[in-house]
Parts: sequence; structure tokens; C-alpha cells
Amino acid sequence: MLPNDPVILLSVINTRLRDYYSSLDALCEDLNVNKEELEKKLSAIGYFYKPERNQFV
Repeated sequence: MLPNDPVILLSVINTRLRDYYSSLDALCEDLNVNKEELEKKLSAIGYFYKPERNQFV
């Protein structure tokens, strides 16, 4: 289960992307997370996924 707080969510997602997943698609598929909803939550606090860095910045 992922945290609801967007700032904590950002930290968790970026850590998992760094340590375990080669892409956001792989993370979302493995964790059964809706990619669009995740991106919407994080864009609300000004963060967007950058595939070349494999993280939200």
C-alpha cells in the first residue's frame, strides 16, 4: 500500500524507482498502481516523471 500524503508518496516512489524498477511502467505494473492517478497526485505538488532520469523531479 502506498501513502496518501503526496510528499511521502514522492519519496517512496522515487526510492523504489531508484532501487527496484527500471521505469515507471514497471513499477505501476508490479505494484498494480494506476499510472495516470499516480502522475496526477504528484503533479499536484509540482513533480513530473522524467524517463531519462527514472524519477519524479
